[in-house]
Amino acid sequence: MASRINTNFTLIPSQKYRRSNRRSSYISNNTVDSDSQPLSTLGNFKALPLEIFQLIIRYLSVKDISMLSMASKTINRHIINYISTSSGSKRLLLQDFHNLELPGRRQDSVILEHYRLIGLLFKRCTLLLPTKERLKYIHKIFAEVSCFKFNGCAAPMQCLGLSCYGMFLQTLTAGWDELECHRVYNFLCEMTNLSRKMQTIVFSKPGSARKLELRTRLFCRNVLLDHWTHRSDSVFWLTRILKPWPMVNQARLLYIIFGPISPQDGQVIWQKMIEEPTDESSLRGLADAIRLLYDTGTKEWTADDVISLVDELSVVPREWLLENNARLLILSGNNICFTFMASKAVNGRAAELARLIVFLALVCEKELYCMDWAVKMMHKVCKVFSTSVERSNFLQNVANAFACVIMEMLQSVMSGDRDEEERNFLNLFHLVHAQANFHKEVLYLTMNTLST
Repeated sequence: MASRINTNFTLIPSQKYRRSNRRSSYISNNTVDSDSQPLSTLGNFKALPLEIFQLIIRYLSVKDISMLSMASKTINRHIINYISTSSGSKRLLLQDFHNLELPGRRQDSVILEHYRLIGLLFKRCTLLLPTKERLKYIHKIFAEVSCFKFNGCAAPMQCLGLSCYGMFLQTLTAGWDELECHRVYNFLCEMTNLSRKMQTIVFSKPGSARKLELRTRLFCRNVLLDHWTHRSDSVFWLTRILKPWPMVNQARLLYIIFGPISPQDGQVIWQKMIEEPTDESSLRGLADAIRLLYDTGTKEWTADDVISLVDELSVVPREWLLENNARLLILSGNNICFTFMASKAVNGRAAELARLIVFLALVCEKELYCMDWAVKMMHKVCKVFSTSVERSNFLQNVANAFACVIMEMLQSVMSGDRDEEERNFLNLFHLVHAQANFHKEVLYLTMNTLST
């Protein structure tokens, strides 16, 4: 997690016996009748009946209740008892997850901020409990809110319930060490049967369990991934989701969680990458996730792991159009793009690499990126080849690939129907311009090298 060294909260047990005694004492005290609890630490509140104390709490903000909970163990217990009452939980656990009528979606930020404060309140109230007991207590309170459940909401695309749950969880676990966060993830998997649901969607035919794919995506994004401010936290939770599975299943899960979806019903569009060139917005989520795994430097993900994942992803559910593959590499950043291409060069896949260069140039032309980037990337990859003969063969492959792809597109123009003909002709137009600009940048690079 972002804070690997925990200085404020639960520490792993150098004093396990002492701590377990303290915890068990706290739990047993918390379960007895409130009239028998000691009142010596209530200060000026000790003369008040419990009902009056809870009445006072009703007039305090969530933030004030959170601060008050740290005054003493006894007050803390009284506040926990208040939260456990029907009136307390009804007041604190707002459920306006579908009333998003305020302009600019300001209601979103209001209710998310409320659940951030609820997370802070529960963090402080349950501070002395072991992690497992904290989670059980929270689950018991939250079980009454249907929109916090995996399948609880009938309209999940229009619901903020899981996002609020995720904001709460992020605040609750901020600063916890990795072992405790492992326990949180395992607890969530146990309560939602998440692992079994993932098993169903990764082994089923793509699109055959659309509702389950959607629910899994929403739960993983809104509860586990989207609220972290530190990249190390995000990669920790993403790793928990992906690592239990083989690489081919990791690629499938990555596509389900971050791949393109229908704007109407939110369901995963499986044919998007294999039928036609797609846009940047459809690939941005996948590229960001890949870059997160590559750049964070966690020991659980090597460069080879990430490149293998990209390779597997490019055939989910079947082999992508090479233009979409090139676009994903560009969005993933220079390091990933070069490492991916260098891997092909080292493994003797020069012809395949040459076609990829062509489509990198095509994407640069379409998106108005600097063409000298594609030329410099090719120049850098050339240095991976160990001999001048291999480099010459690779450059010849690039020239041949341009000619071959142009002829393929020309044939598509001549054989397609009217609508398809216009689309293919525009693609051919971009490719011819891409070839011209690519070779222009090659000439510039050559002249600059000769002049120096």
